[in-house]
Amino acid sequence: MLRTETSLGCRILFERKAGMPLKDRWQYPTALLDTTMDQLRTLLAVHEAGTALGAARLLGREQSSVQKQLDTLNRNFGALCGEPLVVKRGRSQNVLFTATGESLAGLARGTLEEWLEGLHDSRRRLGSRLCVGSTRYTLGFLLNAVELVTGEFDRRGVELKVEHVRTRDLLERLEAKQLDLVCGSVLTTAGHDSRLDGFEVMEWRRSGLSLVTNLDAEELPGPSVPVSELPRLPLAVSADGLIPGFLRGWFGARYRQELHIAAEIDTVQYGLELLSSGVLRGCVLVTEGIGDAVAGGRIRAGAGLRTLELTDGAGPELEVLIGVFVRAGERAAQDAGHPLNVLWDALAGENARWRGVMRRKRPGR
Repeated sequence: MLRTETSLGCRILFERKAGMPLKDRWQYPTALLDTTMDQLRTLLAVHEAGTALGAARLLGREQSSVQKQLDTLNRNFGALCGEPLVVKRGRSQNVLFTATGESLAGLARGTLEEWLEGLHDSRRRLGSRLCVGSTRYTLGFLLNAVELVTGEFDRRGVELKVEHVRTRDLLERLEAKQLDLVCGSVLTTAGHDSRLDGFEVMEWRRSGLSLVTNLDAEELPGPSVPVSELPRLPLAVSADGLIPGFLRGWFGARYRQELHIAAEIDTVQYGLELLSSGVLRGCVLVTEGIGDAVAGGRIRAGAGLRTLELTDGAGPELEVLIGVFVRAGERAAQDAGHPLNVLWDALAGENARWRGVMRRKRPGR
């Protein structure tokens, strides 16, 4: 038997029993069948905004339209369950969701999300929609590849959506099917990393970290600094992402007590600007790729700063893996002309082109 109940025990949705006559399985209450997805969306908007007026603003509709749908839901489900979904309170106060209302709001959210996921899955399978993501410093690679495929996608009517993704969310959003392909970086260990078993990876680069600083050579000699020296240096550190992962690997969960954290930053860009402005005298930990870009003058915020190699002699060998990620098996399940494979091939071409450029710049490496 499969059934869904409110917290009050009101059985309102599906009930299926082995041996039940087919005609009885499809006898649902008329009030339930008359409920539309638009009404479910309205219920969720009221749940989030707290009032019909707030929901109307979220939906871009008239308050009277929202209130009419809310009254209909209240009347229908009140008759089915024995209590309304929401109860009005005093002027300027948020409506009160009853226990039934809270339960049905959760069902409404799940219903809409499952339908949307089903639609996206169908469009993804048919190749009519592709949702890709990129972290900030890999966006250029992605856009170069997108430029190569845009003409073909336009002719075929393929909808291509590009989103910004944070490093900390990269694998989770891909696994949850919010994205079909991601260009970015993850923290990994040298050799096999079981966390990546569920993904196909086009590896662009593996690297460690660099130290960007405005301290002069007398205060901090170069060209390299061992990890063991970090506790004595003023550092600008982000709260999440790749860098804290390295720090936890080197100094443990209490790394903040071990280090001199002079500033909290949200992005590398902000940390570089702090150093360039002189507001902070200290260092920012960055990936080697960003460190090279600062040293080469390719990042304006890093003007006048030095880049030092950070040598890792402590604990497990940690690395930044930069590349392209898709869910394992999805490319193989499609033919070569599927948009996912077309974009993957374009990114592979960009990778080969970039490697050729780097070989010409560094003939000895």
